[in-house]
Amino acid sequence: MIALQDRKLALWNIGVAYIAFLIGTLCGLLQVFIRNDALQLPAWLDYYQILTAHGVLLALIFTTFFIFGFFITGMSKSLGSFGPKVRLFSWIGFWVTLLGTVMATVMIISGQASVMYTFYAPLQASGFFYVGLALVIIGTWISSFALVGHYRVWRKNNKGQLSPLFAFMTITTIIMWIIACLGVVATVLFQYIPWAFGWTDTIDVELSRSLFWYFGHPLVYFWLLPAYMAWYLIVPKLLGVKVFSDSLARMSFVLFILFSIPVGFHHQLTEPGISNFWKFLQVVLTFMVIVPSLMTAFSMFATFEIAGRKNGGKGLFGWFTKLPWKDIRFTSIFIAMAFFIPGGAGGIINASFQLNEVVHNTLWIVGHFHITVGTPVAMTFMGITFWLIPYLTGRKFTKSMKVLGLVQIITWSIGMVLMSTAQHLLGLLGAPRRTAYSSYNDHPAALEWFDGILTNHVTMAVGGSILFVSAMILIYIVVMTMFLSPKAVETKDMVDFPLAESDMSNTPKWLENWWIWIGLAAALIALAYAIPLTHMIQNAPPGSEGFKTW
Repeated sequence: MIALQDRKLALWNIGVAYIAFLIGTLCGLLQVFIRNDALQLPAWLDYYQILTAHGVLLALIFTTFFIFGFFITGMSKSLGSFGPKVRLFSWIGFWVTLLGTVMATVMIISGQASVMYTFYAPLQASGFFYVGLALVIIGTWISSFALVGHYRVWRKNNKGQLSPLFAFMTITTIIMWIIACLGVVATVLFQYIPWAFGWTDTIDVELSRSLFWYFGHPLVYFWLLPAYMAWYLIVPKLLGVKVFSDSLARMSFVLFILFSIPVGFHHQLTEPGISNFWKFLQVVLTFMVIVPSLMTAFSMFATFEIAGRKNGGKGLFGWFTKLPWKDIRFTSIFIAMAFFIPGGAGGIINASFQLNEVVHNTLWIVGHFHITVGTPVAMTFMGITFWLIPYLTGRKFTKSMKVLGLVQIITWSIGMVLMSTAQHLLGLLGAPRRTAYSSYNDHPAALEWFDGILTNHVTMAVGGSILFVSAMILIYIVVMTMFLSPKAVETKDMVDFPLAESDMSNTPKWLENWWIWIGLAAALIALAYAIPLTHMIQNAPPGSEGFKTW
């Protein structure tokens, strides 16, 4: 068990994460009913308020606080307890991030920031919304540098040694996060805040969006890499085997530093102001990100087969039946991996120019987002939750909790299949995203969105309702394991942090030479962004005033 002070720090992060999760999922439930014309909101609340709250609280806040709770626990376990300075700065980072969260949420609820989580200009929110977002980023940086400081102390005391794999992966993710945040920090500090407070009259829309997507796509990998950490390190322990390949795992994470950032233009394929060459270059780099994902898939299925055959699996696929399907910690993560297969395929479609023309700004994108972030990432976090909170609180994860965990994962899977499939198909029929209910004067194309079985807003609402029920089951499990379950007294009832062993004997030390990877990442970013961003600044249009459409 890690130190009590470190446990408290991790639990506060996870507690805030699940408060955001509760509010965000409620907003998601309201959305699917509004799009189905089955719900009318009160006059003081509109669709775009809850749409913004849903995106910000789930995509930004839930994930961020949960990830840092996970990192704090794993770093304390793998490198030893935090020192006083590391703990102090971790708390400062937590409170700054929480302050920013509260500021941004208050602005959304009060109707002053219905700009969605991408906050595209020229939609203009209150300046305090952007200040809140800036504080969220600053808080995460403070927490990140605290973890880096803990890592540096370990390296100083263990010269010449490779760090434990969990620590290596954590630092990789933090490096990627800090580099990625430079884009959103630049646009928020130097464009949005002066514009929102009236210090400047206009904003360069194209530049602001380009800087956002410099950050926006690696944000996906900030969510995904902690899930990969669980896949690489937690799953083998649950299966009773070692990490398949330490060097493969490290290299796959290093590749995300290189290729996850200079790819933002593939979100802007339909926008003018960016030449086709730069769009093409970043699309090519986007497809390079597939490589570490395929490396991860290979490693995972090799791990499954090794474990299955170790347990007596025979024949070509006999190992599959020998996996621990009754262990909800494993089953939840395996299902999350399975969802990532169609999710990844959809990502290839979105990044392909001709196919993107068909699905851009339709519900297809919403379906893709939910089947990549809302399932592989979120469900992996759920699987982590089933043991992480009991580990931190010292409480039992009882048999009834295990049954509820299975029900929760099954209902989340069913709800996501229904909702995401409906969204994909509705997107192919042209149903737009980011809009409330509209029949478009009963246009025949719009009426198609309410016919059929899966191509129906009702199916989407049914799926969303099942997801909300699943979310409430998860909240119940969180509350029970955090506050109400009996304390584990006997050793057999104690929950451990299932961290697999990793053989580092053949791992080259240059993989942990961070300056190599930071330098290469900087070179790729300069190649992909320096000229087009310079062109945008030198040939800037007059700019746009702010608009409030709600």
